[in-house]
Amino acid sequence: MDAKDVVNNLLQKNDGWLTLKEVLAEGISKYDFYALVEQGGLEKVGHGIYVSDDGWPDTMYLIHLRSSQAVFSHETALFLHDMIDREPLHYSVTVKTGYNPHRLKEEGIKVYTIKKELHELGLSQAKTPFGHLIPVYDMERTLCDILRSRNGIEMRVFQDALKSYARHKDKNLRSLMQYAEALNVAKILKPYLEVIL
Repeated sequence: MDAKDVVNNLLQKNDGWLTLKEVLAEGISKYDFYALVEQGGLEKVGHGIYVSDDGWPDTMYLIHLRSSQAVFSHETALFLHDMIDREPLHYSVTVKTGYNPHRLKEEGIKVYTIKKELHELGLSQAKTPFGHLIPVYDMERTLCDILRSRNGIEMRVFQDALKSYARHKDKNLRSLMQYAEALNVAKILKPYLEVIL
């Protein structure tokens, strides 16, 4: 199989997206790949990230490819879990303390930080509106994150999300309370749960 066939297979598998890292892993040289890019049909959308001319512009997926440790959180996670009905104006991600979020912030992304040992607490995956899998915190972790950041987020958003959560069939109250303890928001959460549930 020649380089063009390999690239086309990768593009088909990834809905029109690919990274230079994936291409190199298939044994194609940078020189051969860049020659294919020059021929057209591929657009560079980030460092080592390419999309075909017929690929959908999926901003969330692009953020994930650019910063693999960023986990979608807060209002963006609420949107991905169908706990709010409108897409947020600015995407929100959480990164480990010590990570330099300068580039993300320049792109208008809200960046939250968390201690390394809590970064993967409640980590799951969701599909973007365009069908790409991205890392996101589960519903329980997201509710706790909203409470932790309550000074920068409207409480109405939290209350609406909590009502939506109460209606979900797959809610996990045990996990919610465990996360609330780990993230030091259990005392704030309990009165809300007593009213809603």
